[in-house]
Amino acid sequence: MTAALAAFLRAQFTEELEKARFASSTVTRNPERFGVAPEDAAAHARFSVAAAEAKVVLLEDTVVPYLGAGGAAGRTAEYQLRLLAAPYVEHNDYPHE
Repeated sequence: MTAALAAFLRAQFTEELEKARFASSTVTRNPERFGVAPEDAAAHARFSVAAAEAKVVLLEDTVVPYLGAGGAAGRTAEYQLRLLAAPYVEHNDYPHE
């Protein structure tokens, strides 16, 4: 189950990062179209991309390497994985047990 859940989250987080990059590019090229000041558009773009990147890094660097490990490290990684997945429980592709 943890491997399927990690793969599911990897796909979700990668998609969110791609969407954040696309939206950031779109808004920062023409902020007035969206009624946003250029400096606000740039700040929001940086925040959106950084937040999406942080989720990918958290999953790949601090959770996935410890999944299946024995002891506290393995239990903590599985707990972190489930916490990261909690907002997606109702998603159609969520890998329920």
